[in-house]
Amino acid sequence: MSSPDPDTPATDTTPPSELEQWVQAAFDRGGSLSRADAGYSPREPQLAMTQAVARAIARRESLVVEAGTGVGKTFAYLVPALLSGGRALISTATKSLQDQLFLRDLPRLCAALSVPARIALLKGRGSYLCLHRLEYARHGAELPDRRAVLALARVERWAQQTRTGDFAELDGLDERSPVIPIVSSTRENCLGSECPQWSSCFVVKARREAMEADIAVVNHHLFFADMALRDSGVAELLPSVDVAVFDEAHQLTEAGVQFLGQNLGTSQLIDFARDMLALGLTEARGTMDWQSLHGHLEKAARELRLVCAGPLKDLRGLIKLRWNERAGQVGFAAALAEVACAADEAAEALAAVENGSPDFLRLIERARQLSERAHAFSLDPAPGAVRWIDISPHQARLVESPLDIREAMQEQLKDSPKAWIFTSATLGDDERLSWFTESSGLTDARVLRVGSPFDYPNHARLYVPRGFPKPSEPHHSASVAVLAARCAQALGGRCFVLTTTLRALQVIGDALKTELEALGAPLKVLVQGAIPKRMLLQQFMEDPRAVLVGSASFWEGIDVPGDALQCVLIDKLPFPPPNDPLVEARVQRLEREGRNAFADYFIAEAAIALKQGGGRLIRTETDKGLLVVCDPRMAGMNYGRRLRAALPPMTPVANEGEALSWLRGLAAERGPAALVAAWTGA
Repeated sequence: MSSPDPDTPATDTTPPSELEQWVQAAFDRGGSLSRADAGYSPREPQLAMTQAVARAIARRESLVVEAGTGVGKTFAYLVPALLSGGRALISTATKSLQDQLFLRDLPRLCAALSVPARIALLKGRGSYLCLHRLEYARHGAELPDRRAVLALARVERWAQQTRTGDFAELDGLDERSPVIPIVSSTRENCLGSECPQWSSCFVVKARREAMEADIAVVNHHLFFADMALRDSGVAELLPSVDVAVFDEAHQLTEAGVQFLGQNLGTSQLIDFARDMLALGLTEARGTMDWQSLHGHLEKAARELRLVCAGPLKDLRGLIKLRWNERAGQVGFAAALAEVACAADEAAEALAAVENGSPDFLRLIERARQLSERAHAFSLDPAPGAVRWIDISPHQARLVESPLDIREAMQEQLKDSPKAWIFTSATLGDDERLSWFTESSGLTDARVLRVGSPFDYPNHARLYVPRGFPKPSEPHHSASVAVLAARCAQALGGRCFVLTTTLRALQVIGDALKTELEALGAPLKVLVQGAIPKRMLLQQFMEDPRAVLVGSASFWEGIDVPGDALQCVLIDKLPFPPPNDPLVEARVQRLEREGRNAFADYFIAEAAIALKQGGGRLIRTETDKGLLVVCDPRMAGMNYGRRLRAALPPMTPVANEGEALSWLRGLAAERGPAALVAAWTGA
C-alpha cells in the first residue's frame, strides 16, 4: 500500500513520464521481459514498485520502498535504471548479492531490454589481491599452519591467470583465511602511485572500470567507508551518477555507524607490528632492532586486551561493554598510553630508514595514526557520539560512533541531487516506515509499501504457544528444544531453529540432539559454529533429514526455496539487548525527546528482526510451511498484536496438535516414499 507524501495530494495526477511508459511496456505481456523469459508473467506489486522507481528517477526524487518476499524488487529497480539511459550506482549489503547482480541479473536484463550498458563491480580493497604484498608474502610471511601455506600457494597459482584479482573467484577459499589480509591491501598500507605494481593493480583497475561504467555495483560498507575515508573510489563516482539505489537498505544504518566513527583494535596493532617486522627484516635488516619494536607493540596490544577483558573468562563470540565499565579502571589509561608509546617508538625507528622503500612511509603514517587514536580514546568522546568496547576471544576494539546515519545521509542528499532509491523486504511496521526513514534522515522521502504476491493464508501457518515458559524462566531453552524436536519429527527434518543469543544456540542445539534421540527420530542436528556457515547451509540443503540451529547470521540473507525448509522456529522475540551501549544511547536520546522508547524503538526493532527471521520460511509462490514463535508474550501482551501484524498474513493455529498436524500434512504431500526415507534414513 502506498503512503502519500503529506505535502502532495493523495492522488498524483501528473501524466506518466516517458520513462514510466517505457518501463510499463517492458513489464507488459508481450513486452521485453516476457519475450526473453517464457515463464514471466506480470505481478501487480512489482508493477507498482517499478513505476514508483521510474517516477522517482524521472523527477530526481528520494523514494523508500518496502517490497515483500516474491515481489521481484531487483528487476523492479534495475529495469527503470537501465531504461533511463543515465548512470547508476547500485549498493547492496552483501558481496554475494553484488556478485548476483553483476554476474546474473544485470547481464540478463541488458540482453532482454537490448540495452548495451557497461557494467562494473567494485568491492573494498580487502576483496582484491595485492600483487605487491603477494611478493612480500612469498619471502617474509609468517603463516600459522600448513593449511595457510597451501592456501598461499593456491593464491600464487591463481594470480598468474586472474583478470580481476577478486578473491571470490577462488572457490573454497574461506573469507576468514589468515592469508587474505597478508596478500590484500588496506588504506593504511597501500603505496598508491608509488607502488611498483601500480600499473597492474587490481583495485585501480576495478575503480577505473567503475568510473567508466553505466552501472556500478558496490556495497554499503564501501559506500560508508568512502564517506569516512575518501578511499574506495565512490567519492569520485557518486557525483557522476543520476541514480543511486540501495538494496537490502535495512542494513544501511548499522553499516554506516561502523564507518562514520573511529576505532582502535588490538588486531590493528598486531597487523601493523607484523608488517613492520616483515618489511624491516627484508629491506633494512640490521639497521634497527625490529624484533624488539615488534615485541613492544605486541605487548601493548596484549595489555590493552587484558585490561579491556577484565574479569571476563571463557569468551565465546562478541561481547559489548559500556565504555565506563573499563575506562575508569586502574590500568586502562596506562594501557592506552603504552599503545601510543609503542606506536611512537615504531614511527621514530621507521623515520630513520624511510628512504629505503616507499613502504616505510606508509608504515610511518600507520604508526602515527595508531598513536593519535590511542590519545583520542584517552579524551572525551565527540558530542552526540557513543563509545563502547568490543571483546572477542582474539581481540579488543575501542569504538566511537554516531547513533545513526541521518546527518551523513542528509549531507549526501543535499550535495548530490539525483534519484535516491532505498528498498528492502523489511523497513518498518508503520505506513511511514519510520524505523528506517527516521534513522537514515529520509523522513521527507516518498514511501511505498507493496505486499508479497504469495498466498500466505493458504500456504503458511503461525503458531505461538500460549502456555509456553517465558524467556526469563530457566527451562525456556530446553522447552524450545522439545518443541523443535516434535516439529522436526512430524516433518522428517527440514527445520530451522533461530536463536537470539549464542548462549541459547548452544543450549538448544545440545538439548535438541538429546530430544531427537529420545524420540527415535534419525535426524541430523547442524549447529552454527561447528563448521563455516556456507558449508553448514550446504549440508542442510543436501540432507532433507536435517535440522539447523543458527543465530544472528541465519536470520537474514539465507534463501532455501522449495520443500527443503518447511518449518522455522524462533526461540523468543528478538528485542535488542537493553544493556548494549549503542541501544542504551539511542534509548536515552528518545527519552530526552519525550518519546516512548519501548514503543518507538524496542518493539520496532523486534518487528523488523521478526520479519527477517520469519521471511526464511516462504521463498517461492509454491512454498508451504509453519512459523513457530516460542514466546508467549507475542500472544498475551498488548504489543503482541503489533508484532503479529508485522508478519505476512499467515493463518494462525490454536495449539500444538494443529501445528504438528499441518507439518505431517506437508510431509505427506512429498509422498510416502519421501516420508519413509526421512524417517528411516534410507
